[in-house]
Amino acid sequence: MRAIAFLLPIVLAVGGFFLYMFLKAVREGQFDDLDDPPQRVVHDQD
Repeated sequence: MRAIAFLLPIVLAVGGFFLYMFLKAVREGQFDDLDDPPQRVVHDQD
């Protein structure tokens, strides 16, 4: 029981940090265009 009381706040803090970082990345537009960048490498810009 002591292990749960010790680990639960740590797990919630780490999960909250990753949720915050994910939402920050979404707001900054890092996931807006996932298809074009890989295709730009293949096609020439002549």
